[in-house]
Amino acid sequence: MTTSSGGVLVSNDGELIKNARFLSTQAKESDFIEYVHKEIGFNYRMSNVLAAIGVGQMEVVEERIAKKKEIFEWYQEFLDEEFMPELPNTRGTRWLTTVVFKNKDPWKVMQNLKDNQIESRPLWNPMHLQSLFKGVKSYLNGRSEKLFKKGLCLPSGTALSKNDVKYICEVINEVK
Repeated sequence: MTTSSGGVLVSNDGELIKNARFLSTQAKESDFIEYVHKEIGFNYRMSNVLAAIGVGQMEVVEERIAKKKEIFEWYQEFLDEEFMPELPNTRGTRWLTTVVFKNKDPWKVMQNLKDNQIESRPLWNPMHLQSLFKGVKSYLNGRSEKLFKKGLCLPSGTALSKNDVKYICEVINEVK
């Protein structure tokens, strides 16, 4: 669930919540009047307005999750490609449907979608390939590079109908 540029972190672990609050308030040590930081923190607090939007979204979260899963299943029905499996003993939300093409060039697919006024995006560029992290220690097995090279983020908005997804998949399947 997102609320503009923010989001919600939920846990039933009191220590994790305490640490998240600490980090989200720039990791300011509470025992000092002046700003003292012993760790790198962040400014991840959201405004009251964004929090209210989040509370409103919680009222329909189960319906949204169900719709996202339905959209994912439609893509699976209409495309013979690889999709991220749901891990055992987990409950995914399928907030974004992504595909890894077996043989298609995702850049050609993305262009064909764009030509048909359908927005898509490549999968995220691996962090170790970002110039910001050049030379930083990383543990690599080639998976993230493969996913970036062969993957695509597909339209996943909850307003999509089965016919919309079918049309998107027809446009994808045009690419050889």
